[in-house]
Amino acid sequence: MSFRRRLLLLFALTVFVSVAAVTGIVSVMARRAFDRANDERTAVLVAQFQREFSRRGDDISRKVQTATSTASADRMALAASQSPPNYNSFLDDARSLAESQRLDFLEFADDRGVIISSAQWPAKFGYQEPLATHSGPSTPFLKQEETPSGAALGLFAIHVITAGEHKLFAIGGTRLNRTFLSSLDLPAGMRVMLYENVAPAGAFSPDHLITAGDPIRNAQALAPLVQRLQGSPQESSAIINWGPGNTESVTAFPLTGESNEMLGVLLVGSSRQIYTELSSEIRSAALIASSAGLLLAIVLSSIAAVRVTKPVVELAHAAREVAAGNLDAQVTADTDDELGVLADSFNRMTRDLIDHRERLVQAERVAAWRELARRLAHELKNPLFPLQLTVENLLRSREQSPQTFEETFRESASTLLSEIANLKTIINRFSEFSRMPQPQLQNVSLADLISGVVKVYQPQLQKLKIECRTEFPAEVGSITADPDLLHRALSNLVLNAIEVMPDGGKLGLRTSNVSGSARIEVSDTGTGLTPEECARLFTPYYTSKSHGTGLGLAIVQSIVSDHGGRISVSSQPGQGTTFIIELPVGHGVRPVA
Repeated sequence: MSFRRRLLLLFALTVFVSVAAVTGIVSVMARRAFDRANDERTAVLVAQFQREFSRRGDDISRKVQTATSTASADRMALAASQSPPNYNSFLDDARSLAESQRLDFLEFADDRGVIISSAQWPAKFGYQEPLATHSGPSTPFLKQEETPSGAALGLFAIHVITAGEHKLFAIGGTRLNRTFLSSLDLPAGMRVMLYENVAPAGAFSPDHLITAGDPIRNAQALAPLVQRLQGSPQESSAIINWGPGNTESVTAFPLTGESNEMLGVLLVGSSRQIYTELSSEIRSAALIASSAGLLLAIVLSSIAAVRVTKPVVELAHAAREVAAGNLDAQVTADTDDELGVLADSFNRMTRDLIDHRERLVQAERVAAWRELARRLAHELKNPLFPLQLTVENLLRSREQSPQTFEETFRESASTLLSEIANLKTIINRFSEFSRMPQPQLQNVSLADLISGVVKVYQPQLQKLKIECRTEFPAEVGSITADPDLLHRALSNLVLNAIEVMPDGGKLGLRTSNVSGSARIEVSDTGTGLTPEECARLFTPYYTSKSHGTGLGLAIVQSIVSDHGGRISVSSQPGQGTTFIIELPVGHGVRPVA
């Protein structure tokens, strides 16, 4: 990715993150403000409901007390004090008294709990009324009342009439219906609903949902909230989705009866339309700000790219020129800012590199000739000493014992020839390292090549009791390589393995095909190498032996490198050594036909 695109991406990302953060913060603050306002309005509405509930209760208490002050109530009290009482004539009195007092429910019962007269259900005459067996609640209360049309929820009050040693109970009340809810002063965007919990336990029936306004079409959406209170009668809230763009925050309050049983649920709804519209406006503003920010990011990134990327591109081009070897590359520095300082530093660096290169080349040449002279002198010094001793021995033998000179001459001549051959070998080795021949590529069978190397050293392997194992899988056939050079490289590795196992061991040569490359492994069970020795093993003139030039493995590495491959070593002290040669696919690894 270019710097200009990265700059554009950075600016755009900054704008996006900033707008998103501001939008998120504003949205959260707006939602919290809406929730606080909604909680406050809900609390006010609930307090209003409680006041209306208390006012209605007091009104019902007065009406029930008024009903007990009538002549009909006095006659019932008198009949209740007689033994045995006769209630047959009071069957319809409760209904007439309820109508006069505008009560939906009114029943009279004696202190034995026997219903004398019932306005809402006259057929209950003679049935038991549990509330009439004790004094009952002193304040108005909610009660589920059975009627011919089904159960209903009402607000009730009890008044007691004393008749001698007996008591007459008057239990009256009104329904909690739409009229009751309509008396509440609702703020804009809010509404109150009442659910009568008279259905079977855990069930929700839309028919028992009372509203002050139009009926709710999708009342089933309130079922989870109501059922939550049926399971645990505690205040709870939920977001109700009535349809697209129509959501409402509904808070549910349990309404309990005399025995703390939940008889109803007060549902206070607050429309979220204002919050939805506000959220939509916030998103629209964020979209506009993002678009404007993105446009600004494009403009700013373009300006910055022109001022920044141009000198950077020139600097990168000059750096590539330097990397390619052209140390004369220069960068134009026409500004005084950081880029100008960087350009001046680059130009100064290239000039310093030219000076350092010239001094380094001269130093390397001197060091190379010194090292070569030192190594050559060291290697030639070893065979020259026995040559000197041999010549001195010849001279001494001729002067002291001419009779044995011939025998001494023959032995000395043999020693001279051997050491001269050693000198020739040393000189040839240095010559080979300084001028390795180019590979003459041809089709080479790895199995035949390795078998030929093993065959050369078979006598030494048998003499030193070294077990040699070879593995040539069928998938590794022939490669395109120089057989003489590879033979020399493998011979050097095998000879090294033999030298580190003077008391016998195991030598392994195996081939494999790894990721399309021909792989040759030469392993031994010798003394192994330290990590430091492995790191310097292919360095020219480095050797861990008491004799040798230190050029053998360097020549092996040169041969492998000329074939486009690589060589590595794996070893640990006391656990042997493994050399791995890998020749790439580009040199024609072909399976056997």
